[in-house]
Formats: sequence, C-alpha cells, structure tokens
Amino acid sequence: MTDAPHSSDQDPAFRKFERGRVADRIMEDLRDQILRGALPDGARLPAERDLAEQYGVSGATVREAVRALTAMGLVSVRHGSGSFVTASADRMIAVSIASAIQLKNVGAAEVLDILGTLNAHAAQAAAVHATDEEIAALRAAAEQLASIDSVDESAHALKRFLHLLSEISHNALLATLCKFFDEIQVELGIAISGGRKLSEWRRVAGALYPHRLAVVEAIEARDGDRAAALVKAYHQRALELVTAAPHAERIRLSDLRHSQVIASLLHTQPAAGPR
Repeated sequence: MTDAPHSSDQDPAFRKFERGRVADRIMEDLRDQILRGALPDGARLPAERDLAEQYGVSGATVREAVRALTAMGLVSVRHGSGSFVTASADRMIAVSIASAIQLKNVGAAEVLDILGTLNAHAAQAAAVHATDEEIAALRAAAEQLASIDSVDESAHALKRFLHLLSEISHNALLATLCKFFDEIQVELGIAISGGRKLSEWRRVAGALYPHRLAVVEAIEARDGDRAAALVKAYHQRALELVTAAPHAERIRLSDLRHSQVIASLLHTQPAAGPR
C-alpha cells in the first residue's frame, strides 16, 4: 500500500482563477510562493505551457504574470533556458532602496549619512555580539588596507571590511541594508575620485586607514558607544574627502556619477540561474 500524495506549506501549489484580473492574481500567487520559499531562490519555474494548464489560462496570460515578476526582480527570464527565481534578500532590498533613492531624488551626501548611521549601529552591536574570531577577521580586513597599490584590489578589500563590520553585528537585516549602502559608498568614491586614478584613490581611501583601525580597537575593547562614535566620525571624514575630490563638484542625484553608480549596482546584483 502506498502513501497518498501530500503537500506542505513549502510545496508549490497552483490553483485556477476564474474572476478578476487573472494575470495579476497569478502573479500574486507565484510571488507568495516565492516569498514563503515554496519556489526558492534559483528554482526554475514550470514551463509556460505547464503553468497555463495548471492555472487554466492561456500562455499569454502566464507571460504577463511572469513579466510582472521580472519587473519586481523576483524572476529572471533566460531565453532558451526558462524562467528562474531570483529572490535573494540582498537583491530585493537593493532594488527597493535604489528605486526609493531615485524616486525621492536622494542625494549622495544623504545616502552616505544613512550608511554612517547604519554602520554605527552595526559597530555598537558588534562590540557586544561579535566573537573574538570575528573581530580578529575584521582587524585583518582593516590591515589589508595599510598600503594601496591597486584601486580594484583595495576597493574589494574596503568592501570586505565594511561588509564584515555589519555581518558581525549578528543582525541579518542590518547587515543586508549596510551591504547595499557600502557598495554605493565605495563605487561613488571611486567614480568621484577620478575613476581608477590610483593617486586620488589613495588620497581618499588611504587617509581613512587609521580611522578604520580605531573602530576595530573600540570593538576589541567591547566599547560599543565609542565604536559607534568612531564610525560616525569615519563616515563624516569619508564624505569630506570624497566631496573635496577634484571631480566631485556638487554631488547629488542629478549628478551623472551618482545615478550611474545606482544603476550599475542594480545591473551587477547576482541573479540566480540554473544549478
């Protein structure tokens, strides 16, 4: 005797819709399955004809629903391969924040100010929750920036330091938010300091080396308040250095560099594909 088929909350369940805007309701149903993990990140959606049969609609209706999910950043269509779920938390938050920045005409200085507040909170939490091993890794990341011989390598090292700072706060949402703003800070700093001009990048990133070490030392001492204050001072100094760059003029959203950085970050967010 075989067991009867069963389903759980994590199993995809497709149902037919008879009234209302069918494409919208299918989109909402698929979105719900994606967000609760029934269709996980990287999963391939059923073929168009299979979805059409399961929902009792035409292929055109399914395509409309999938296009809406693609616009939301939840699905990526790969011609010849199918449609795949791209519901990583980092990407979803990045798309939402970047859209808000563009819609609200938020300037670069305001973005960097937000990052300073977020990272200050992360440093304060890290002083309490980070393990000794995690703090040692943070120091090692900071010390990699003692000398700057390559813009690309030092930019990668700087992102690693900033990412680690938020990760060891042990606050997953905070870390995800910080990572997006970290990317903006580093890429904007590179763009405004003359692109890949090493001397100018050294002036900006190199000058902040002692500030980063001071943050690490405060976290090592488990002094959360001091760590938070030092992070705020670090970001203030970073903003001063960036805005003093010869190429900075007046950074705001209407400045092409800022908008290009935001757009490039959206295009470079990793999208899931076949596994």
